[in-house]
Amino acid sequence: MKALRVSVTDRCNFRCPYCMPREKFGAGFPFLERKEILSFEEIVRLVGIFVGLGVQKVRLTGGEPLLRKDLPALVAALAKLPGLRDLALTSNGSMLASLAEPLRAAGLHRLTVSLDSLDPVKFQTFSDSGIPLAQVLEGLQAAKAAGFTGIKLNCVLQRGANEDDILPLAAYAREQGFTLRFIEFMDVGTGNGWQLGSVVPALEVAERLHRVWPMERLSAPGTHVAQHWRYLDGQGEVGLIASVTEPFCATCDRARLSAEGSLYTCLFATQGTDLKTFLRNGASDAELAALVTARWSRRDDRYSEERGESTEKRPRVEMFHIGG
Repeated sequence: MKALRVSVTDRCNFRCPYCMPREKFGAGFPFLERKEILSFEEIVRLVGIFVGLGVQKVRLTGGEPLLRKDLPALVAALAKLPGLRDLALTSNGSMLASLAEPLRAAGLHRLTVSLDSLDPVKFQTFSDSGIPLAQVLEGLQAAKAAGFTGIKLNCVLQRGANEDDILPLAAYAREQGFTLRFIEFMDVGTGNGWQLGSVVPALEVAERLHRVWPMERLSAPGTHVAQHWRYLDGQGEVGLIASVTEPFCATCDRARLSAEGSLYTCLFATQGTDLKTFLRNGASDAELAALVTARWSRRDDRYSEERGESTEKRPRVEMFHIGG
């Protein structure tokens, strides 16, 4: 266990169809109440315990993490933890224009922004939010101005929806100095209508890119969460996340802490291990560390390797609940 994803809220101001489709997660959906969510102090304490167990990288997620009030204060507290090498955040970018500088000043190291299309109409279809594409692009420029380097863009590809955006997104990322990552559409949760035919395989993406900008692969199959490819002209890299066509379960080192304080050992997990109850009932750091260690040592998650008819009806936690 080297990486931890921390969801700071289950709420989001987008309703992307592959994560939180509006027909299922509309106005009446019962999101977590404030008292159910971990406080900043509780998050910092738990993250400190994970770091003590060997975690080196922490990523703040959601929902949309920038909806959490005073998030730079949490970043500042986490940045002070001894042993934490990398502190990152994944956002939809809609609130980044005003928060990029405070986040950078607080000690955030890296940023990833979700961006599924550069076409304003398509963007509206994907985000289902009323927030214009220009607002996200403005946030990306604010992040560059604040001094963030190595900014990543995440694009979830779906057949018949946005595979035509592969080249425009790649051209934009190359021009701006961003690292673009294409993610295969996954059957996370139970509400996104996933079908295998909707998946655009990572190698198809690589072939499309290679025809325009020749590339070479840097990572061997199964060794990293993302396939790493480099443009031969030296103008950056591309990441391809092939959870469906090239599973990496055997080498996955990620744990996830949900907004209400449960530990999940897989993005496709059925249920988590409640840490919050022990935390609020007075458990010591040593007791909480033992609970985490015991759960991680029993980890046998292989969903992506087992994907098939036998897994289709298996209950799965929703992606926005544990931060993707």
